[in-house]
Amino acid sequence: MSAYYAPLIGGIMIGLGAAMLLLLNGRIAGISGIVGGLLGQAFTRQPGSGSDAMWRIAFLAGLVAAPLLYGAFKVLPAAQVDASVGTLVIAGLMVGVGTRYASGCTSGHGICGLSRFSPRSLAATVTFMAAGFATVAVVRGLL
Repeated sequence: MSAYYAPLIGGIMIGLGAAMLLLLNGRIAGISGIVGGLLGQAFTRQPGSGSDAMWRIAFLAGLVAAPLLYGAFKVLPAAQVDASVGTLVIAGLMVGVGTRYASGCTSGHGICGLSRFSPRSLAATVTFMAAGFATVAVVRGLL
């Protein structure tokens, strides 16, 4: 398969996965919400939340299993991280805080929210894309 088709197939698979979760389970495929809901259940021990936890675990397991399965048949591209561990920790914490303020993450707003024509998701997506562009311009241009 040509390398040009991989992003197209990946996009179709993400769209199908998000659509299936919404149609079959009535849930939005926002990763921060899925992980946050799972962690919330783990720490609060809500009665009757086991079935809700199972779909969350299955979804997250699929996110981990997919590249492992792909790697069994194709060579995965080499990952190169040009940042220190401290920088990655700070960046991860900033992303976490941002998803709380935005009431969702890029997958929830950018993929699922925009496809539902949500004005809130449009505002969130424009905001985090602009912030990302500005960050890259500052880090690569000024620093």
